[in-house]
Amino acid sequence: MSCGPVCTNLGLKPGQRLTVKGTIPPNAKSFVMNLGKDATHLGLHFNPRFDAHGDVNTIVCNSKKVEEWGAEQRETVFPFQKGAPAEVTFSINPSDVTVHLTGHQFTFPNRLGLSVFDYFDTHGDFTLQSLSWE
Repeated sequence: MSCGPVCTNLGLKPGQRLTVKGTIPPNAKSFVMNLGKDATHLGLHFNPRFDAHGDVNTIVCNSKKVEEWGAEQRETVFPFQKGAPAEVTFSINPSDVTVHLTGHQFTFPNRLGLSVFDYFDTHGDFTLQSLSWE
């Protein structure tokens, strides 16, 4: 997996959103987008898997506090396609994060109780083209 950019000091608060645009290579296995306080406190670990870790066309979400992972949440709606552009928007709410995908959305609880999301990174089979927040 290739490493992508790391963003810090984002200052995303409830009512704000982060939109990530990029492309997925034709031979993609999986990619990750992390949102949180820092690299060790992840409010949302977003991991679409084409074929990785025993999952096929599944989005696996989780949270992480230092080295302790929470319970995985799986989404079976999988709008991503190999060799195609992708867009994901994360809306920050007081008690959860809404993930907006093409034709589908779902929420993931803010298990760490973060009032501000300062950290974002992406890695794996995803080429970042733009990041925007409002």
